[in-house]
Amino acid sequence: MNKKIIRLEDIVIAAAAITFYFVSGYSWLAFVLLLLVPDVSMVGYAMGNKVGAAVYNAAHTYLIPMLILFAGLIFDAQWPTMIGLIWTAHIGIDRTMGYGLKYETGFKDTHVQRV
Repeated sequence: MNKKIIRLEDIVIAAAAITFYFVSGYSWLAFVLLLLVPDVSMVGYAMGNKVGAAVYNAAHTYLIPMLILFAGLIFDAQWPTMIGLIWTAHIGIDRTMGYGLKYETGFKDTHVQRV
């Protein structure tokens, strides 16, 4: 797939998540403090490439943050909505910068590029 299209999609997703977050009046401080939390998943690499890729990818797919976001919207709950938007923004920003889902061959091998 064309890497430019993938990056463009992720820029749009990140921009939408950030826009919805701040238009909703949520805290800048919470955004800054929680933005890099999904990167804690890199500790999985301490147990090898296979486990590392699985843990990292679980934290860097849109599925979980979108489910949290939808739950927050459905139940009109502020924190799940905030977390879902921040997490979605994180993934979009990461992928825009070339940090995609990891292959088991190593941390630098991603679906977007070799970092």
